[in-house]
Amino acid sequence: MTNIVIIGCGIIGAAIAYQLSKIKDLKITVIDTNPPAQGSTGAALGVLMGAISHKVKGRAWQLREASMRRYETLIPELEDITGQKIPFNRQGILMLRFPGEDLASWEKLVQIRKSQGWDLEIWDRDKLQSQCPQLDNDQIIGAIYSPGDRQVNPTILTQALVAAAKNNGVTLKFGINVEGFQSILPNNTNLQICHKINTNEGKLEADWLVIAAGIGSTKLANLLLSSHPNSTESITIKPVLGQALQLQLVSGIGNPDFQPVITGNDVHIVPIGENNYWVGATVEFPNELGEVIAEPILLEKVRQDAIAFCPALASATIVRTWLGKRPRPEGRSAPVIGILPGYSNVLLATGHYRNGVLLAPATAEAIRDVIV
Repeated sequence: MTNIVIIGCGIIGAAIAYQLSKIKDLKITVIDTNPPAQGSTGAALGVLMGAISHKVKGRAWQLREASMRRYETLIPELEDITGQKIPFNRQGILMLRFPGEDLASWEKLVQIRKSQGWDLEIWDRDKLQSQCPQLDNDQIIGAIYSPGDRQVNPTILTQALVAAAKNNGVTLKFGINVEGFQSILPNNTNLQICHKINTNEGKLEADWLVIAAGIGSTKLANLLLSSHPNSTESITIKPVLGQALQLQLVSGIGNPDFQPVITGNDVHIVPIGENNYWVGATVEFPNELGEVIAEPILLEKVRQDAIAFCPALASATIVRTWLGKRPRPEGRSAPVIGILPGYSNVLLATGHYRNGVLLAPATAEAIRDVIV
């Protein structure tokens, strides 16, 4: 048996564990300080902006496309295994357009997506109002509609991935703190092998180690790098705070048979059923001390921006608010997926910033490809 240890059980770690659990002769252990779907996963809105993204080539688009295609099979697959319904909005994403935007760039993207097998539609103001009468703002001149993009509940999805992985024999341990690593440097090579993970509950043997710990990946990766005699590398994943809120209305708004995710000026309005909507999210960077402190005024601005698009939300009750810290790599593009420099058996799957839920399936496939 090949021993795989995955550190982190957010959406990324859970997706990797489930993907690997489908392969024979792998003994997989997932460890985390907290229960599943904490941290950035628990704070995410689960908006999967694939085709509507302006990424059209290279790694950025390939990861998005692979994930979007996988989601169409992954959700029913997990529901079949777990018997649990996963909220998955298949009614697309509607991105609002405002004066001064470059329509030509959208027209070009429509043609590119068509060649890639994805549909995008350019709606004028009249069509937008006929389809979404709840939108009432003179500054909105139209929209881009992406019927192939989705939204999923990140917490329920992660829990389903964990349940399916466990069903396939994965061992999951929570309340586990990593205290150190044991590595060897074989003769005639510059690549170390991490073969043991020291935890507060003993040692874990590893043939492969996957670090999918979000912001916590910085400490873990640099602990490994600092023990390498020839390493000059470092990994920095910084927190970017996001706040969101859930609103509840007395009655429904818009067309009850057409409730897509609506997004405009980086504000998302996410229908979640029973006249409830998620609204978010702020983007709050660390201060000069490296701290991220939630600013209530920024969350209120997000709410007011949503109301400006959809005035009916002004009468909604705030059911709850929440926040989380997104892992953003410093000095390199997001996400960080691949071998940790100086090691032959340590993989990083972290730093997804605002696209962790979107890119989880493709990340899991990329990690599987390296290990297999």
